[in-house]
Amino acid sequence: MSEGAYEIVLPDVDHIITEDDAPMDNLPSEKQQRLLTEPLYSSWRGPRPFLAAANVGIFPSVHTPPIVPDMFLSMGVEAPQDWWAKRHRTYFAWEFGKAPEVVMEIVSNREGDELTRKLDAYGRMGVAYYVVYDPQRLLQTEPVALYVRQGAAWNRAEDLRLEGVGLSLTLWRGTFEDREDEWLRWCDAAGELIPTGAERAEAERQRAEAERQRADEAERQVAALRARLRALGVEE
Repeated sequence: MSEGAYEIVLPDVDHIITEDDAPMDNLPSEKQQRLLTEPLYSSWRGPRPFLAAANVGIFPSVHTPPIVPDMFLSMGVEAPQDWWAKRHRTYFAWEFGKAPEVVMEIVSNREGDELTRKLDAYGRMGVAYYVVYDPQRLLQTEPVALYVRQGAAWNRAEDLRLEGVGLSLTLWRGTFEDREDEWLRWCDAAGELIPTGAERAEAERQRAEAERQRADEAERQVAALRARLRALGVEE
């Protein structure tokens, strides 16, 4: 090592448990988590890169216990190519250089401390936006609450716009993967619903079908006109 150079020493993570093989979350939460991650990758035209994940631990420091949110979004980073390596298999904040901008919790009981312990922990971590989705209204009167960190404090937002990441949220009633319900969905900066990959493919199929029908109708009109001209003895 040359004089004046510094060696970067990465924390030893061999002792850290990055996954505990705990059972999957409940069925509604698992499906909702997927609806909050998949559309960002398949259809969002926002800034790249980003990392969106569900049920992945966030480690703020080597000596701080992790929190496993239902979903998080971190801008300006992406999963490393060698993501099977121990130091890349989870969200070590020192590896990515920052905390995620957005963290979400889906309330399914009254034991999760979403509005107390987790709220404080995400604030200390440096998260900018904290979303609490409470479809059964177990902890709050409204189904969705957005908290925006300002300095060291959280403020409850009046709407569901996350301007710092160019997204907003909305409650949407419809069918996702054969299940009709009310879902929490992402919208883009203009307030347009971000479709899933399946929705985008279906919209493209419908557009192509409409184009084909228009072409068929135009061809039928041309054929009808030619038939009338022939009946009148007019050469084309």
